[in-house]
Amino acid sequence: MSSTPALRPEAAPIVACTISRDVQNFDLLIEDMETECGEAWGDLSFADARQFLAQPDASHLKFVAVAIDNEDEDNLAGVVDVIRTAIKQGIKVIVIAEEVSPIALHQLLKLGAEEFVPYPLPDGALHDALERMNKPPAPAPEAQPANQVLKATGDREGVILPVQGMAGGNGATTFAVNLAWELANIDKKSPPRVCILDLDLQHGSVSTYLDLPRREAVYEMLSDTEGMDSESFMLALQPFNEKLHVLTAPSDLLPLDLINPADVAKILEVARTNFDYVVVDMPKTFVQWTETVLHEAHVYFALLEQDMRSAQNCLRIIRALKGEELPYEKLRYVMNRAPGQFDLSGKSRIKRMAESLDIDIELLMPDGGKQVTQSNDHGLPLAESAAKNALRKEIQKLAKSVHEVNQSVASKAA
Repeated sequence: MSSTPALRPEAAPIVACTISRDVQNFDLLIEDMETECGEAWGDLSFADARQFLAQPDASHLKFVAVAIDNEDEDNLAGVVDVIRTAIKQGIKVIVIAEEVSPIALHQLLKLGAEEFVPYPLPDGALHDALERMNKPPAPAPEAQPANQVLKATGDREGVILPVQGMAGGNGATTFAVNLAWELANIDKKSPPRVCILDLDLQHGSVSTYLDLPRREAVYEMLSDTEGMDSESFMLALQPFNEKLHVLTAPSDLLPLDLINPADVAKILEVARTNFDYVVVDMPKTFVQWTETVLHEAHVYFALLEQDMRSAQNCLRIIRALKGEELPYEKLRYVMNRAPGQFDLSGKSRIKRMAESLDIDIELLMPDGGKQVTQSNDHGLPLAESAAKNALRKEIQKLAKSVHEVNQSVASKAA
């Protein structure tokens, strides 16, 4: 349907509209709106929207799609006003954003917009957002005490899965957070207990990627591991969406030697006996207690990219581990931002890199693009913000494989 500055009379009532500075800048949105609403939608400018939404005609609207780009940040107050007006009238709001700063997006979503979709729109993204938005709300849970936390069990034999980048910016934390979330959701009928430990005491960003506050209780626990038991450990964790439990990095910048190998061994032991899977986000630097984590790990994920720094760091690490006779065979190499399926030259480079390092690069994680950065900035796993993202699908496959292997081993042991 062609866009006009204001809504035109239609035989059928308008059920939705786009609101933007110029909808022609969002041609993919026009196509998706026609697919979802046929002819029963229209387009408004921000100035027209404030007037129209206050009129009785707006009562037919089921939702509005507010489309903005970086140029609209200069008029953010006007966008805020439109969203407030729509929500006040009981109209659901979807924000479509292209290259908008995280601060601006966070401000708009805090107003009560129900969904956010990045632009250019991924295939089916608007349809998926509408389905989530129209899903009936789950029944309210019974009231629980504010201080209630997940109870310690002490009867588990959890799998420890550390994640470490071979160089800064390799996406290790993104990988760790999303792997933990996929494991927590891998079995709907009998979900495993999963926690993620952010042991990057100085630059840990798990709390940022899951939009969780950093608590003083973490520092108190780390500084007194001798007195730590299962109960105090569980009190230091924070739940994310009631499925994943998180030990964030401390709120202050602390030296990596605040904890020693004995401290780390105690933390891992308590975590292992209370959870089925323990994902550990490691610091970029190898420290005294890295050896402890390596010994305790079932699989140690090492993330690298197709660059010289990753290759050189990986080579030095392998030499060091072999020289100290440490279990380097536990390392499972993950190529992040790997070339696409049909990039034969890229795959050839990876093969040559693996041969020169004398390693097997078993996992190839595709480049998730802008959606990954946006998901991290909004404090959500990819499964919650971009379920069809290629990176999310590969991490989901990995989580399924890890769970199946663990289930098979457990059944044989029984």
